[in-house]
Amino acid sequence: MANLTDFRRVAESVRNWGRWGAADELGTLNFITPAKVAEAAGLVRHGRVFPLGIDFGSSGPQGAFQFRQNPVHVMTVDGGDARTLVEYGSKWPANTVGQQLSSFFDGEENPFRFNDDMIIMPLQAATQWDALSHVYYEDKLYNGFPADSVTSLGAFHCGIDKVDSKGITSRGVLLDLVRHRKADTYLAPGNPITPEELDEVVAAQGVTVGSGDIVLIRTGWQARFLETGDGTEPYSGLDWRCATWLHEREVAAVAADNLMVEDPVSGVDGTFLPMHMLCLRDMGLMLGEYWDLDALAADCAADGVYDFQLIAPPLRVIGAVGSPINPVAIK
Repeated sequence: MANLTDFRRVAESVRNWGRWGAADELGTLNFITPAKVAEAAGLVRHGRVFPLGIDFGSSGPQGAFQFRQNPVHVMTVDGGDARTLVEYGSKWPANTVGQQLSSFFDGEENPFRFNDDMIIMPLQAATQWDALSHVYYEDKLYNGFPADSVTSLGAFHCGIDKVDSKGITSRGVLLDLVRHRKADTYLAPGNPITPEELDEVVAAQGVTVGSGDIVLIRTGWQARFLETGDGTEPYSGLDWRCATWLHEREVAAVAADNLMVEDPVSGVDGTFLPMHMLCLRDMGLMLGEYWDLDALAADCAADGVYDFQLIAPPLRVIGAVGSPINPVAIK
């Protein structure tokens, strides 16, 4: 088990503060150059599209953290309203919404009807990106911005809206740890993924990981969740030392099919989620969680091609520290 002295030494070695200027809020997304985007587009050979997002709904995986709940989907107008609103809405002056809706539906010859809805959810309820403002320590965000610049109204610095200019599209690389370990469904807890094992997977798959790539880590957790419905089940994820591996290769972002990307066992005495701190706060490297990688993994194994065009833009929610996404891989 490492200690905080070890952690700070690694943090100093991977820190990208000032690398792209004192005002930078993009972090390692700066590695995604126009040439990289063009390279990614060139990886589309067959036009096969793989959705990588999970369902946003009441049966989702939230519950491990009680401050996050699964999405609540509410109908605000539905087919049952059409007739009753015409009958009652126009006579209800105290309910201006009812009056307005009844005017849309009124008239014997008027065929127009519509449905409307809304969703209430944490922005990180399902498949999502963590913004660089999501995690901090010692009162500093990425690039040295003050942690108190994240206010009750949102993140002034390093919010998810700041990455909109990048799109996020690049060359994606899948590293299939489930297949590498010959696991039945998922990586059972107690055996974190090490940098050395990532090298083994890269070599076994015959793929490279380089500057501007987005790395996807398949642990099988999502497949296991679909079997059990248990969103709290532990698993094996990236060891905190993998932050150095990602830094050395100038990876633009990393995502996994589990709930934290990194292994739930810290690996650094006295800390919680040390890799989150190193990636988001020191490296400026965004993390993606709850991705569905199984269909993509099956196709990669079938044709032996583990790189593809990846398109995964966040919503432009001003000041948000994370965003839901519906990423796609195209081969």
